[in-house]
Amino acid sequence: MSTPVLLTMSGSLRKGSYNRMLIAEAVRAFGEAEVIEGDLDLPLFNGDVEDAGVPAKVQTLVDQVARADALIIGAPEYNKGISGVLKNAIDWLSRSKPPVLKDKIAVILSAAGGRTGGETGHFMTQSILTQLQVNVVHGPLILVAAAPKEFGEDGALNNDFLKGQVADRMARLRQML
Repeated sequence: MSTPVLLTMSGSLRKGSYNRMLIAEAVRAFGEAEVIEGDLDLPLFNGDVEDAGVPAKVQTLVDQVARADALIIGAPEYNKGISGVLKNAIDWLSRSKPPVLKDKIAVILSAAGGRTGGETGHFMTQSILTQLQVNVVHGPLILVAAAPKEFGEDGALNNDFLKGQVADRMARLRQML
């Protein structure tokens, strides 16, 4: 197989977000790959905008998803739900013709400052992607609770158990490609 292409998508736009750090940990654990960072700073989905022509930033993301062998999604939890940024991106992607999400392989990871590690946002993301026929790589949920304590100043996970979970999931992803 040629070098796999991974598209990373963080449901948090903040550069220093814990979900971005968790995605970076997953990319390191995966090993050799071409990594593309998806820009989810998109206009809000609006059917009238879509009818006038898909915005260039949205088309870029659609093209990136089509090209990727797998998606690594950081799914934060905002107010006990999926982040608006991630939901909006999925809404745009779900409208593509042909459907770029169908049969795509994805890993979902979540990190949050609270005690559940983004569990509700994770479940909601998984539920939406499953409905869109994305093949989510299953296993124990990767939820990083109390995220400020779990990442070092270098942005890497400093918890060996969590690092092992991420490494195991990425090994499963590699086997599926």
